[in-house]
Amino acid sequence: MTQEELDALMNSDLTEAEEDLEGSLDALETEEEEELTDEEKDYRVSADAKWPPPPPTNDHKVVHQLDEVTQDSERKAGEVFDILEQISATAEDIEGSNKSVREELSRTLEVFDKLGSHFPNIQTFKSERERIQSVLGMLDEVEERAMAINDQTMMAMDVMQYQDIHRQKIERVINVMRALSKYMNSLFEGQIADEKRVGSAVHIQGDDTADVVNEDDIEALIASFGQK
Repeated sequence: MTQEELDALMNSDLTEAEEDLEGSLDALETEEEEELTDEEKDYRVSADAKWPPPPPTNDHKVVHQLDEVTQDSERKAGEVFDILEQISATAEDIEGSNKSVREELSRTLEVFDKLGSHFPNIQTFKSERERIQSVLGMLDEVEERAMAINDQTMMAMDVMQYQDIHRQKIERVINVMRALSKYMNSLFEGQIADEKRVGSAVHIQGDDTADVVNEDDIEALIASFGQK
């Protein structure tokens, strides 16, 4: 087979098919371009964009990074919950201590009430009784604030529940990506091992380069087909 015959055989039907395919693709791209708004066009990948993307190392693997996000966020959320529980427990301790102090002051107030009734002319009993009543009013404010801290802590815990919802959403995205990855791997799976496949020429006739395969390379490639 001569070089002219091989060129004619390769370029006859292939050229017509390429022209039809290019025409269809151009028409489709033009139609899609007309349907896009200016804002949507800005988000399209430009032909001048930097390519290829970063290598698939652990620093760039998408699923690997999402797994780290879910694990780190879950760990940090657990730490926040522990802190909130400590705050809530401290507020409850304050309420308990406040109750004990109130009981002691109430008994002391009863004593001064009896002393004041028996000795109405002694001003000290009356002033001490008023001071204890003032302290009891302060204890009421302390108890209210401790209860408010406890309530706000519970509200913060409820808000933190959204972190678990976000984690579930990310995990759903990961599952979809992994399913697509398995599907694509299965879709492009071949029956022949890669090491047993016929070698492909780097450049063939029709490529836009001067480093094309010569006639001897073509004959050797055809001969390898017969050996397989």
